[in-house]
Amino acid sequence: MELVLFDDSRRHIFLPLVYTKPVGLLRMGAFTMQQRWQKAMPAEVSFQTQDYLAPVFGKPSGHELFVNARLFPTASIIEAARQLKPGEAWQHKDQLLMHRVQGDEPIEAAEWQGDEPFMLHSITDVFMLNDRALRLDFELLGKGNAFQTEACTIIGPADQLHVHPSARVVGAWINTTTGPVIIDADAEVMEGSMIRGPFYLGQHAQLKMGAKVYGATTIGPECKFGGEISNSVVQGYSNKAHDGFIGNALIGEWCNLGADTNSSNLKNNYSEVQIFQYGEDQYVNTGLTFCGLIMGDHSKCGINTMFNTGTVVGVGANIFGGDFPEKHIPSFMWGGAAGWQEYQLSKMLDTAAKVMERRKLALRPEMMDILTEVFRQTSGYRSIASQSQ
Repeated sequence: MELVLFDDSRRHIFLPLVYTKPVGLLRMGAFTMQQRWQKAMPAEVSFQTQDYLAPVFGKPSGHELFVNARLFPTASIIEAARQLKPGEAWQHKDQLLMHRVQGDEPIEAAEWQGDEPFMLHSITDVFMLNDRALRLDFELLGKGNAFQTEACTIIGPADQLHVHPSARVVGAWINTTTGPVIIDADAEVMEGSMIRGPFYLGQHAQLKMGAKVYGATTIGPECKFGGEISNSVVQGYSNKAHDGFIGNALIGEWCNLGADTNSSNLKNNYSEVQIFQYGEDQYVNTGLTFCGLIMGDHSKCGINTMFNTGTVVGVGANIFGGDFPEKHIPSFMWGGAAGWQEYQLSKMLDTAAKVMERRKLALRPEMMDILTEVFRQTSGYRSIASQSQ
């Protein structure tokens, strides 16, 4: 079966994380939505997304089953997808869940009759629902094993620990009483690390010596992380290799947090956290007391950077200097609390190419075009930030 994950009208709530990718490539739990659906069906999964993303992520052609990219493949949803007939569709509270095409004929959606669909409704759901996603993904992986560990202390049931045979876990404390722990292929957990599940460490990722990890946390592929991290989701290819704290945070790809970077996730007066919401272009209530840093792809911060509660950083920003910067840092900005200027696109692309080359990957022309388009789309935010100085 061929399946298409489509971005719907609520795509904007996941900016800045999806400026550079379809919603179906958001990672939480152990997988992206694409990987999760491929394992659950199984199916060949493509994307229906923004036109400027299509040269890299493709356009569907000849596919027949379309599923909302915000929707998780739970048992009832999978069964409904398999049973869906051409021309049929399911919706839930005016949100289209899935439909199967039948030529050019219009589709009439029926109201979903099953359990409440497990799907994302806000950007903060990516970390708020990460506990449930990790448990769902652990079930997709099958039985756990604790045999690829050396000199480790395992607290809790060993069948809630899954360590890939090519991973290396040495001298760590791992607690599975609070949820499953997944260490993926060629990942490394260095000595002295302390992990409380649920937790996922991606392929070729590295947990540095003495790291302290509280669930529910996901660290994607090719990352290097140390210090303290709690209930956060890191998409992949990003580093926080030194001490410092992030909690209830979302970090994109190709980000780097300098030594002793710290992000507040709780206001001093314990009030509800507001974040900048793209699309609405204003600060909105999250309904949360705990909410930390949200950072788009290719953004970086220098040593000793301090982020306020609920700070949102766009794509390709470079942040440095003392004191707290603004709570919304637009894409392609250079500076900090002392002042900002536009980060020249050519210089940002040059840095991105060097960073990717370190991982033996190339910044392809198609991806450069996407970043160039994001630079164009976000110019208004930079103008407002510059005028406010």
